[in-house]
Amino acid sequence: MKANKLILLLLLMSYIGANAQVMNVRKWRKSEKDSLDNGMYFIEEENYLRALPIFDALVINHPSEEFLRYTYAKCALYRADKHEDAYSILTELYEKNKKVPEIQYDVALAALYNYKFDLATEYIDYYALNKHTTDVGKVNAVALKKNIGNARYFYNNPTPAKLTNVGTAINSPDEEYVPAITADESMMIFTYAGRNSIGGRQNEFMQPDMYGDFLEDIYQSRKENGEFKPAVAIDYLNTNLPDAAISISNDGRTLFIFQNLGDGHGDIYQSNLVGDVYSKPAKLKGEVNSYSWEGHCSLSPDGNLLYFSSDRPGGFGGRDLYRATLLPDSVWGNVLNLGDSINTPFDEDAPFIHADGRTLYFSSKGHNSMGGYDVFRTRMTLTDSAFKYSENLGYPINSPSDDIYFVLSADSKHGYYSSVRKDGVGLKDIYEVDAKFTEEPPTVILVKGILTDNNIPVEAQVHVHILSKDNKLYKGLNSNSTNGSYLVTLPPGEMYKVIYTYPGKEVKSLTIDATALSGYVEKINSFDFTIVPDTTQLATTTPTAPIAATTGSQAVATAGAVTAGATVGAAVVGTKTGALKDYSYLKDKDFPKTGLQEKTMRYAAMYGDITAEGLEFKVQVAAVTTSKTYNFPNMNKLGKLEKLMLGDGYTRLTVGGSFKTIGKALEHNKTVVKAGQGQGFVIALYKGQRVSYDYLEQIGVFK
Repeated sequence: MKANKLILLLLLMSYIGANAQVMNVRKWRKSEKDSLDNGMYFIEEENYLRALPIFDALVINHPSEEFLRYTYAKCALYRADKHEDAYSILTELYEKNKKVPEIQYDVALAALYNYKFDLATEYIDYYALNKHTTDVGKVNAVALKKNIGNARYFYNNPTPAKLTNVGTAINSPDEEYVPAITADESMMIFTYAGRNSIGGRQNEFMQPDMYGDFLEDIYQSRKENGEFKPAVAIDYLNTNLPDAAISISNDGRTLFIFQNLGDGHGDIYQSNLVGDVYSKPAKLKGEVNSYSWEGHCSLSPDGNLLYFSSDRPGGFGGRDLYRATLLPDSVWGNVLNLGDSINTPFDEDAPFIHADGRTLYFSSKGHNSMGGYDVFRTRMTLTDSAFKYSENLGYPINSPSDDIYFVLSADSKHGYYSSVRKDGVGLKDIYEVDAKFTEEPPTVILVKGILTDNNIPVEAQVHVHILSKDNKLYKGLNSNSTNGSYLVTLPPGEMYKVIYTYPGKEVKSLTIDATALSGYVEKINSFDFTIVPDTTQLATTTPTAPIAATTGSQAVATAGAVTAGATVGAAVVGTKTGALKDYSYLKDKDFPKTGLQEKTMRYAAMYGDITAEGLEFKVQVAAVTTSKTYNFPNMNKLGKLEKLMLGDGYTRLTVGGSFKTIGKALEHNKTVVKAGQGQGFVIALYKGQRVSYDYLEQIGVFK
C-alpha cells in the first residue's frame, strides 16, 4: 500500500469511534488488500462511484470494521439507490464520535437526499459553526444550506407532473442516459454504458481495466402504438472508444455525438441519416469545438442555431451554455455566451431547444437548485432574441440528486430525461415525464408525411418559405430515400409555404397560416407525385381559406392551395425587362411537339420577359451518362454545344449558351427544333440548381 494512502487511512481511522480497533489487515486475503488499495486510490481521485462496489464487498466480508462502513457510506452518497444506507450508517457513526472530519457535512447531505430537511439544516449549521471547518468548507456549507431550502420549498409545493420509468425495453441494470427524441416521439436514441459495451471497461488512458468505467455506446428504440420497442445497439456507430449520442434534430435526420478520443477533452461530431443508416461521424466545423470540453448540444428547428455546453475560458464559471450560428460556408461561428440569466458560477449543461424555437430547457447546479443538476426552463423574448429568466421545473421532476438531459416532444405532452431514483431499474435510468408541469400550452405546427411516386417512396425536396418575411427560405430538406418520410416543425407567428419538388413531376405546395396560432397543430401531408395537378387551373384558382390552427386539432389542406390574403409572389424577386410579348405566334404546325415544349409555351406566355439575379435558361438537346464527345447534324449555326453537370450522374448537353428570360430561350428552342432536334426543350437554372417553372412561380420569381 502506498505511503500516502496508508497515512490517509490511519488519520481517518483515528476518528472512528472511541472503542474502534485499528484495522488488522494482516489476516486479509491478498485480493482484499489489493481491493482496499484500489478503493483508496479512487477515494483520493474523488471517484466515489468507482470506489463504491469495492467498499461494499469489503463491508460484507468485514462488517465490524467501522472505517470500511464509513468509507462505504461516503461513497453511497453518490448513488440514489444507496442514500438510505448512507444516512443510516453516517448517523450511527456520528453518534459514536462527532469529531470525524467532515462527517457533519456528510450527514447533512445524506439527510437532504432522504428529504429530512430539518435534520439536514441542523447538521449543516453545526458544520458551519465548527471551529475545524475550513474556509472552503464554510462556502460549501452556505451552498448546501441554500439547496436544502430550495428542496424544502419545491418538495412541499409539487407540480402535477408524473414520472414513469420507461421500463426494461430501454433501461437495464446498467446505465442509460441522454435520451434524444424526434419531435413526434417516433424514435429515441440514447447512450448506454454497461456490461454489453463494445469497449468494455477502460481506465482514463483508454486501456482495459477491471476497475475502469464501462465505455459508452449508442442505442436506438422506435415507438409503436404508444410504447417503445426493445432498444438495439447502432453497432456501425459504436467503437472501442467512448461513443455517446447527445441529441438529434426534430426530424431525426441529424445525430450529434460526443467523442472523447483520449486527448483530455471532448468534441461534438455530426452524423447524417442516409436512408436507414447514419453516416460516419464528422467533427463539427467552425468554432463550437475547442481545446476545452464541449459535451452537449441542441439544434434549432430551422437548423441555423446550435445551443451547446462548454467549459471554455471566459464564462461565468464551470460549464456554461453558448449559441453558435450556421454561416453561409456551412461552418459554425459567431459563438455567443447565453448570459447570466442562464449561466451561473456553477455548472450548466444539457441545453435543449424546443420545436417552438424559443423555449430552452437546460440543467444547472446553480440558480435555485434542489441539489446537483436540476432541470430549468427559459423562454426567448422575441423583441431581442434573449433569454431573461430561468424557471426551476420543481418537484417531482427535480430532486436533490442529478436530474439532467431533459427533452420534450413537439406537442409538449411527454418529456424524457436522465435521473437516478431508488425505484429505478438500474443505475442511471431514463424517465418519462407526463408534462403537466406547465399551464402554458405549446405553440408549434408539426408537418409530416410520406412522399411517393407510383406508390414508391422517393427522396423529394421539401422547401419551407416564410411568406410573411418576403419569401425567406426557412428550411430545406429531403424526404427519406428509403421510406419517403419527412418532418418539419414550424414556430408560430408567420405565414409559411411548404413546396415539394421531384424531378420530372409537377410541384406541389401547402400554405400554412400560423400568424395567430394558439396551441399545437399536427398536419399530415402525404401524397404521390404521380397524381399531377392541372397547372393552368392552379395558376388562376381562387384563393382558399387558411388552415385552421386550433389546439390539438389536425389541420386540413390540399396541395397547391393558396392562403387568402397572401400572394405566392409576395417577394418580388423577378422583374420585367419590358412590355410582355405575345409568344403565341411560335405555336405553329412545327412547334410544339412534346409536353415539355407545350409547358414552356404556356409559361412563356405568362412570364416571357421576367429576369432575376441567378436565373438563367438553356436549351437541352440530350442527357447522357458517358463523357464521350457528341456531334449533332445541322447545329453548327445554333451555337456552342456545352456540357451541363448537375451532380445526378447525367451529363446534359445544351446548345446556344445561356438566356436571361424564358421567352428568349423559347425562341432559340424553336430554332433548334426546326434544325432537326425535335425533342429539344428549355430548362431553368436558379442559383446553380435546376428548378421547375412551377417552383419559380411558387417562390415568387415568376410573378
